[in-house]
Amino acid sequence: MSLRGGKLALVAGVLVLAAIGTQLALGKKKEKSPGAKDEQKRAVHALNRLAFGPRPGDVERVAQMGVDKWIELQLRPEKIDDSALDSRLAPFRTLRMDTRELVENFPPNQVIKQVAEGKADLPRDPVKRAIFEAQLQRLDDKKERKEEAAKSGSDVANPSGTGDASKPSDQEVRRREDRVFANLKTQELLDLPPDRRMKEILKMSPEDQRALAATTRGQKGDALMEGMSAQQKETVMALNSPEQVVVGELMQAKLLRAIYSERQLDEVMADFWFNHFNIFINKGADRFLLTSYERDAIRPHALGKFEDLLVATAKSPAMMFYLDNWLSVGPDSEVGLGIAPRGRGGRRRGHLPGAQNRPAKGKKLATGLNENYGRELMELHTLSVNGGYSQRDVSEVAKVFTGWTIEQPRKGGGFRFEPRMHEPGNKIVLGHRIKENGEKEGLEVLHMLARNPKTAHFISQKLAMRFVSDDPPATLVERMTQTFLKKDGDIREVMRTMLKSPEFWSPEAYRGKVKTPLEFVVSAARATGAQVDDARALIGTLNNMGMMPYGMQPPTGYSMKADTWVNSSALLGRMNFALGLAAGKVRGVSVNTSQLAAGATNAQQALAVLENSLLAGDISKQTHDTISKQLDDPQIAQRKLDDAARPPNVAAITGLILGSPEFQRR
Repeated sequence: MSLRGGKLALVAGVLVLAAIGTQLALGKKKEKSPGAKDEQKRAVHALNRLAFGPRPGDVERVAQMGVDKWIELQLRPEKIDDSALDSRLAPFRTLRMDTRELVENFPPNQVIKQVAEGKADLPRDPVKRAIFEAQLQRLDDKKERKEEAAKSGSDVANPSGTGDASKPSDQEVRRREDRVFANLKTQELLDLPPDRRMKEILKMSPEDQRALAATTRGQKGDALMEGMSAQQKETVMALNSPEQVVVGELMQAKLLRAIYSERQLDEVMADFWFNHFNIFINKGADRFLLTSYERDAIRPHALGKFEDLLVATAKSPAMMFYLDNWLSVGPDSEVGLGIAPRGRGGRRRGHLPGAQNRPAKGKKLATGLNENYGRELMELHTLSVNGGYSQRDVSEVAKVFTGWTIEQPRKGGGFRFEPRMHEPGNKIVLGHRIKENGEKEGLEVLHMLARNPKTAHFISQKLAMRFVSDDPPATLVERMTQTFLKKDGDIREVMRTMLKSPEFWSPEAYRGKVKTPLEFVVSAARATGAQVDDARALIGTLNNMGMMPYGMQPPTGYSMKADTWVNSSALLGRMNFALGLAAGKVRGVSVNTSQLAAGATNAQQALAVLENSLLAGDISKQTHDTISKQLDDPQIAQRKLDDAARPPNVAAITGLILGSPEFQRR
């Protein structure tokens, strides 16, 4: 939804945005802080910090259970039934596939090119084959467009040619015909039952399938897939873009988990650790590798031992590909020196795969040593930028991790240690001698870094920054650091230290953190009890707000601090989303606003009810008065000047509260 000039929504929106800008700039809100015996306020605080915000009725439920008991349960997510979420995620088959299965079912461009070049065969399965053939057709279309563009350029360069520039080319005429055919075919298919519809699509030629997929996006595509099974829907989408099926399901699942999971702390921690060990989804093969990375490396260890998490990310093909470690070659390794591997009988083969012949005596090939992972491992994953390491340490760590590579990366292979790429000899890291020991050298370095006091402090500080304040108290960070060291990096125990601290429950901490775009969008959906049937529009919203899931290109991850997200343009975008969500204008998402303000017969009553249901009554006089002044306007009251009986426009009031400065904070 957009705020239109001259509309009351714009006036009210600007007023509230002004309040947001002023209030966020002033610092932490100190009024209405939770007292020691105020269990409801403690519940609000816990749900805002350890979850993605409360749903209708959550505050009362948590207060009744007891906040401490709820927290302890959240720290043991395996004890919480999350079957309702599992049902929502069931249609997304890619979430349960390993990377090899993803590549086989939703082939990336590299695989399609191999088939096109005759280096690989088409699958026999008719469904998989249809996807491959549609992508081969896409390659042909792309090649044809390039040739057409080159020809057009040639005609411009040679005006004496006989071609008629105003006349469409044969290829353009054919593409127009394809679009007409696809539109007509879509209408025919919509008249068929879903199973018949899919059978007819599979009977079509690859060219026609490609044309159909390209013209059936958005609502037209939804209509075509209505009633189909999850696999059939994925097939139709994959005819247009196999990679987008994998990426789209991963992103939608992230939103659905955050909105609906009962294991809220586990979801918050999974998001925190992914951001800490960030990987950019649009770096080539990581489009396919991230599904396994989050599922197998991040989630199982989110509340476990930090060292286990560190090892899992280090061995993940997604991390090795993102930071290029899978190609890192030791300067004095067999591959670095160009020494061919031994064949049967111990004799040397003539060539190395992808390498040159052995160089002349006394000369070496380019080393291929890549320091990206070694640097980020110490700077971002463990010791911090001020961790006391040198450039030599970075180089030595890089040598330690040579040979940590990926088995058949184009086919979705897993971790493999390749001795021929590994740098021989001892290494010195942070003053410690790492004896030559192949793959175990890397495990030794990870163990050393995971137990380093600077790592303990850095991780504790980041956790406190996420859960307590942008500038967490040094005394709290120190206590968390000591727990980290005493408990061998047990993340759950570090969290307990923080959650039992007076700093976490202090008045200054209450609604003292500004929500990131992800936290804002998810908390708005949760607060309104939204029904999310299709999360793609929410993903688009996050992209517009600058926080696309898995979309941060640098390894630093997204910022957790307020100053990154507080500016007039960003806040206007939040207000637009809030009004659109409440008004039912976000595609695939519905909100029953009348239920939120049940029993209210006029605008003032609706405002009072919504302030309690959406904000637990935590609204400033400035915000209340700003909204209240608009309630006499017919557009908000939803009545004519002479009609006092008509019910209030609850959607508009809901949107304004969701866009308020208080809702921006957690």
